[in-house]
Amino acid sequence: MSAPRDLSTLLARLDPTAGVAARHVWLIELFDWLRGDRSTPNAAAARVGLLLDAIDSRPALRAQAQAWWAAFIRDVDLTTLLADYGFAPRTAFLSELTERLRRKLLPGTPETTDASELFRMVLPGDFDARWIALLDDAALARIGALLADAPATDAPRWRHTVMDAVTYCSSQVVAAGFSPELRLRMSDAARTARPFHALMAELDDLRDAMFDTPHEETELQAAFIAFRDRLDACRAAAASVYTHLEDHGISVGLVFRVRQLRERVLRIRELLDCLMAPAPHASVARLVGRLVAAGGERNSLRALVATNSSMLAAKVTERSAEAGEHYITRDRGAYLQMVRKAAGGGALTALTVLLKFGILALGLSAFWAGLGAGLMYAASFVAIQLLHLTLATKQPAMTAPAMAAKLRDLKADGAIDDFVDEVTHLVRSQVAAVFGNVGTVVPVMLAIGAGTQWALGRPLIDAAHAREVLHGLSLAGPTLLYAGFTGLLLFAASIVAGWTENAFVLHRLDSAMRYNPRIGAVLGAERARRWADFMRTHISGFASNISLGLMLGLVPAFAAFFGLGLDVRHVTLSAGQIGAAAASLGPAVLHEPALWWAVAAVPAIGALNVGVSFYFAFRLALRAHSVSGLDRARIRHAIGARMRSRPASFFLPSR
Repeated sequence: MSAPRDLSTLLARLDPTAGVAARHVWLIELFDWLRGDRSTPNAAAARVGLLLDAIDSRPALRAQAQAWWAAFIRDVDLTTLLADYGFAPRTAFLSELTERLRRKLLPGTPETTDASELFRMVLPGDFDARWIALLDDAALARIGALLADAPATDAPRWRHTVMDAVTYCSSQVVAAGFSPELRLRMSDAARTARPFHALMAELDDLRDAMFDTPHEETELQAAFIAFRDRLDACRAAAASVYTHLEDHGISVGLVFRVRQLRERVLRIRELLDCLMAPAPHASVARLVGRLVAAGGERNSLRALVATNSSMLAAKVTERSAEAGEHYITRDRGAYLQMVRKAAGGGALTALTVLLKFGILALGLSAFWAGLGAGLMYAASFVAIQLLHLTLATKQPAMTAPAMAAKLRDLKADGAIDDFVDEVTHLVRSQVAAVFGNVGTVVPVMLAIGAGTQWALGRPLIDAAHAREVLHGLSLAGPTLLYAGFTGLLLFAASIVAGWTENAFVLHRLDSAMRYNPRIGAVLGAERARRWADFMRTHISGFASNISLGLMLGLVPAFAAFFGLGLDVRHVTLSAGQIGAAAASLGPAVLHEPALWWAVAAVPAIGALNVGVSFYFAFRLALRAHSVSGLDRARIRHAIGARMRSRPASFFLPSR
C-alpha cells in the first residue's frame, strides 16, 4: 500500500482502535510522508513542524493521537528496542551473515509486537538519523508534551520502561563479565576489584532512589554517580582483556564479546541520560538517532565484513610482523647474506621444477596431478625453510605487517622518514632475494639439462613440450594476469600462516607439548621441550609453505573444473621452467623469439608476485593499525620524494 502524499488524508486515517497491523502500517506511512522525497534532512525536519501544527490546531485529533500512542505502548514492548536493538547475538561470521541476508531479502511484517522489528521498518536508514538530529528544542518539547499527555496512571510508564532496558543491558554486561572467556583473561587488578559483582546492587539502589515517592534529589544523584562509576569500572576491567590477547594470541570471538560489552555500556549511559536529564526530550532524540545508526550498521553486510576483517587483520598481522622482521636487510652484510640464502633457495627450486616435470610425465588426471604437484611444492618449500634458505616471493606478505607495525606513532618527529627508510630496506631485500633465486635456478636447470643429455642421450623434456613451456610463459600471453593471481595466493598463504600461529599461541599448544603427561610419556621431557620450542618457532612457516604449495598445485585444477582457465606463475618456478626448456632445445633456441618473450616475462612475474602480495598484506596491516587516509597520503608523498632523490637506495645498499 502506498503512503498518502497528503497530510490531511493521512491524519484522517488515524484510528487508535484499529488492529496492531493497521496501526503499524499507518505509522510507517507517517514516517514515509515525513521523509518525503528525501531531498534534504532539513525538509523532513520542517515537515515535523507541519505535523505538530496540524495536530495542535484540532483538539479532537490531538486526543486521538494520544489514544493511539497509549494503545501503541500497551501492545508493543519497547524495552527490547532500547536494550537490544543494534547488538548482534551471534559471534560466528557465517551465521550473522546469513541472518543479515535474510533481513535484506525477506520482507518484514508490520503485524508484530517486537519493537525492534517495527523500528527497522519505520526508521530504516541514516537519512532518518540526520533529520532527527536537526529537530530543535522547541519541536522536541512539543513532541514530548504530545506523548506525555496520557492518563495519570500511565505518566511514569516511560521511565519504568527505560529503567527496565537499563536492567536488561546491565544483566548482559554482568553475564559477559562473569563468562570464563573474559574473566580469566582480565588483569589481576580487575579481578581483585570485582566490579561486576556489585553492578546489579548499585542499579537496585538507583532504581529505589528514582522511584521512591517523594525521592530525595541528593540521594538520587549519589546513587546515579555510584552506578556510573561502577559501570566505568566494568568497562575498564573488560578492556584489560586486550593486554592478555596481545601477549597470548587474539581470539575474534573474545574481541567480539569485549566490543559488545563496551557498546552495551555506552547504551546504558545513553539510557541514563534520558532518565536523569531535567528535560529529557533532547536526550531521547539523540538516543533515537543512535538507534537508527546502530540498526543501519547491524543490517549492513559491508559493516559486518569491515568489522570482521579488522579483527582478522589484528589477529594475523601481529603474528606475521614477528616473522617479517627477519626478512628485512638493513646493511650490506645482511644484503649479501640474503643473496646467498636466496641462491640456495633457487638451487633447491631447480629440483622442484625437475620433479614437476616428472609428475606431468605420469599423465595423471587434473586433480591428482594438481594434488601431487601441490604436495611436492609444499615439501620443497618446507625444505627451504628448514635449511634456512630463502624463497623471494614468500617475503612480502610477511614483511608488510612488520613495516606497518612501525606506523603506530606517525606523529613523532622523523616517523615518516624512518618508515621510508624501512621501505628502501624492504625493496632492496626483495631485489636481493629475487636476484639470488632467479640467478641460481636458471644455471642449475641448464646444468641439469646438460647432464641429462650427456648421461641419457636425450633432452630433459621433448622439443614440443619445451616450446609449449616457452609459449605458456610468454609476456605476450596471459602471463601477467596469472602472475597477479599468484600474488593473491601468496597473500592468502600469509593469512593462513598468521591465523595458524595465532591459534597455536592462543591455545597454548607449545605449553601443552612441553608439559602434557601423555606427550611427555611418548617423547620424554627433554625431547618434548625441544619439539615445543621447534614448533613455536616454525609453525608459521609450516602453515604458510604447506598452504602455498597446495594452492599452487590445486587451484589451477579447480579453476579448470569450473572453466575459469586460471593458472599460476611463480617467478622462481617460471625461471626454472624456462631454463629447462632452453636446455632441452639447445643453443639454437637463442635464435627463437619465444625464448626472449619468456625471458622478458620473468621480471614482470617477479614484480607482480611481490607487488600484489605486499599490497594486500600492507593494506590489511594498515587496517589493523587504523592508519588514517591523511597519514597514508603523507607516506606516499614521502616515498615518491625518496625515489626521485635517491633511486639507487631502493636497489643497492649504501657502502
